[in-house]
Amino acid sequence: MFEKVLVANRGEIALRVLRACKELGIKTVAVYSEADKESLHVAFADEAVCIGPYQSSKSYLDIKSIIAAAEIANVDAIHPGYGFMAENASFAKICEECGFKFIGPKAEHIDLMGNKSRAKDVMKGFGVPTVPGSDGPVASADEALKIAKAIGFPVMIKASAGGGGKGMRVALNEMSFLNSFQLARSESLNAFNSDEIYIEKFIENPRHIEIQVFGDGKGKGLHFFERECSIQRRHQKLLEEAPSSAISEATRNKMGEISVAAIESLGYENAGTIEYLVDDNENFYFMEMNTRIQVEHPVTEMITGYDLVVLQLRIAAGEPLTIKQEDIKIIGHAIECRINAEDPETFRPCPGKIDGYIVPGGFGVRVDSNCYQGYTVLPYYDSMIAKLITFGKTREMAVARMRRALGEYVIDGIKSTIPLHERILEHHAFIKGDITTAFIEKYFG
Repeated sequence: MFEKVLVANRGEIALRVLRACKELGIKTVAVYSEADKESLHVAFADEAVCIGPYQSSKSYLDIKSIIAAAEIANVDAIHPGYGFMAENASFAKICEECGFKFIGPKAEHIDLMGNKSRAKDVMKGFGVPTVPGSDGPVASADEALKIAKAIGFPVMIKASAGGGGKGMRVALNEMSFLNSFQLARSESLNAFNSDEIYIEKFIENPRHIEIQVFGDGKGKGLHFFERECSIQRRHQKLLEEAPSSAISEATRNKMGEISVAAIESLGYENAGTIEYLVDDNENFYFMEMNTRIQVEHPVTEMITGYDLVVLQLRIAAGEPLTIKQEDIKIIGHAIECRINAEDPETFRPCPGKIDGYIVPGGFGVRVDSNCYQGYTVLPYYDSMIAKLITFGKTREMAVARMRRALGEYVIDGIKSTIPLHERILEHHAFIKGDITTAFIEKYFG
């Protein structure tokens, strides 16, 4: 096992990784920007190194500064968390070249799955169902239009290097297609420095369901079942649960088996998530693969009893994957609400000082957060300030606990999305489990 690990991230995920390291007896090193010197991940780590000013580009996204910190602290490995450098293939490669184990997939797999068009082709070759569409990036708007007509409207226009909903447009008909194509290409160029675009059939009213997978890098893989991630706003997830209440045991097993077969064929190492669109008939189609630990990983931990970050560390350290697929069971239901420092009506970010802070507790309640009373939520980074997770033997119990926990959660001084989550959990469609990716747009405008 590693002696010392540097966590190249901030906030709740940095804390999450630090805690897993400490449970394994691993010494920890935090990195932080000048603006983050009062953050809990800095206080809880064994050592902390300032890597630059508040701008992410000059701190958390500065590869040279992170590597320098790792060298100064003499660490064995670097955990990227999620976001920032987590899916940067160059960073993963540089870590390895500098003698630090990157706690995540191989650079080649990060690079492969980072290009959604190539990822789709590879997965299709492994027998993973894919949405009908273009064979790779399209050369021109005219070619794209021909493909759109062939597969039938509506179609999804997507950036090959996209993520977070950027470079993504839906064209309902031929009349709107060219304008949507140009907008997607322009947004992709601005966000990712690439104007590669591909076309897919748009699956109407789908569910967004993802499979948590792990590979040992030697051809063995496991899945930890699915997460339901359909409640989103502008392709950003708001609430996740596991397992999904909408798929049968047969579909669940099929999705898991196909996903594991794919990562075994890749020789994939460490944590990954294969995301699918699922229609009303339980047909599922590959959407993308995220080569990192996910924000929503706690719901999977709660329903299986496995610590996924500890598993990441063990695999990265070269320990054999001793868990067998039949050992992994669903033991209940879990829900995660992402608590953001945002106006719950307008979704406008609301940074500022937290004057009062009381976290909920009790059986089946977990809070992953870096906040405390007196902490200032900074305007420079992502607005998520906490993840509230509840667990129950049944979905009904998990929902009841989440309602109770949201009612106990006090965050004074700034606005948060707690009221929005309370409204979601009271909605009749959510209670019935009748949710799709259009849920927020349909019911909350």
